[in-house]
Amino acid sequence: MKLFALTVAKMPDDAVQRLRDAVEQAARQVYKSHLAVHVQRFGACSTILAEGIFPRFQLDRRTDTLYSKTADALAEWIIHEEEEGLLRSLIARHYEYKKDEEIRSILSYCLPGAFGEAGEPPFEQTFSRRKQIIAQAVFEYLQEHTDLNLEGFIHFRLHDYMEELHEMVEYAVDEFLMDQQYQEFISLLKYFVYIQEAKIPVAHLIHKGGNEFALLNDSMEPIDTSENDATVTVEMLEKDINFEDVIVSTLISVSPQQIYIHTRDPEVQVIKTIKQIFENRVQLCDYCGLCHNLDRSAAADYNKG
Repeated sequence: MKLFALTVAKMPDDAVQRLRDAVEQAARQVYKSHLAVHVQRFGACSTILAEGIFPRFQLDRRTDTLYSKTADALAEWIIHEEEEGLLRSLIARHYEYKKDEEIRSILSYCLPGAFGEAGEPPFEQTFSRRKQIIAQAVFEYLQEHTDLNLEGFIHFRLHDYMEELHEMVEYAVDEFLMDQQYQEFISLLKYFVYIQEAKIPVAHLIHKGGNEFALLNDSMEPIDTSENDATVTVEMLEKDINFEDVIVSTLISVSPQQIYIHTRDPEVQVIKTIKQIFENRVQLCDYCGLCHNLDRSAAADYNKG
């Protein structure tokens, strides 16, 4: 007895097999025996067919549970196997990006860890919601129909899911454009640093913790910049101050030949930016007496709290 059939077109054999395995695993949670799941191929199309094996198979109250488990399996498969292609299509159609490198960069803001060190995009948090949207639509469909064509189902029945993807793409394109502008700005600063002659031999950038920094010369004295007073210390107490811009612009204005950065947290964004701009003129201190004093100061502050 035919229970349902899922048809996919132009799908690699390994992807079809993963779908068949997922459907069978879901079905076995409900009907442990007297049920078969297999693949039928017709040209470029593959159909995953679930059948009850008579005479012992009985269509009973477990059917809705079967549809629910199958819907969950199909929803997860769509997200893992089809979502990237759907996102690519939306990017190309609505934003006219054609180069694969550009599309991969935009995708990196949607797909966590898929293309390099992009971090975890906020839309990864919507995975459960996207899966629920698909699963609910599949479940309702299987309650009324035994044949589901995946391509048509996605485009005509999953409007809410496609809207989610469209929002992901909008976010990703905005981030991509901002990143491009940022990289162009960094390149301009790098060029300015390159053509500028060094004014002082050494500068020590002291990361005191959090968003607090100080800038010292080779004698470990505060650097006087003529524009402000001795120490460059910026704390994020005043929200209108961009401490990264202040530190970078100060370093560019004093133009050190060598910059030593003393920090216990080298992944802070401002430090990464300074390394990008000044390149081989930057050296992260492994651990000196000054760093030791920073650690002691941090421990003292912690004990006070």
